[in-house]
Amino acid sequence: MAEHGGPVRRSRLYDYAHTAAPDASETADDPERGRQEFAVVLGAFRRTAVLVPLDPDTGSPLAADFGGVRWFYAFSNEGALARFALARGEGGREWPYQRWLGARLLDAAVSAVGVPCGVALDCADGEDGMVFPPVRGIVPDAVAVDVGAAGEDEGDGR
Repeated sequence: MAEHGGPVRRSRLYDYAHTAAPDASETADDPERGRQEFAVVLGAFRRTAVLVPLDPDTGSPLAADFGGVRWFYAFSNEGALARFALARGEGGREWPYQRWLGARLLDAAVSAVGVPCGVALDCADGEDGMVFPPVRGIVPDAVAVDVGAAGEDEGDGR
């Protein structure tokens, strides 16, 4: 984390997500546009290295369970990670992290967990944060929670 007042490095994803994020009123009237906008952000996330904080006890990616889903924490820059640490009341401790491609989180880490799992990006930043839930098109179909429902929808057409 940048503690000495130096420049805060931001990933390209941070800038890209802000320019690509649709206005909620625009996408409410045009769901297809919303899907396209999300696909752009998802593609940028998959190609971008993000900061993944490590659990101090296990050294594995830091995660939390919420709503029946395990969420890996990921951050677009050190400032976002610092805001998360402060929000948790843990700003005074060391926060070890690794840089991972978003694709590695979504394809490999999520698949290895064994329970429904997604990624929460910049979760301490309110509306500027984003979640990538464990659904088709975001995570591998083998671990997507909506694959069974999709198969039923695509059944025999009755």
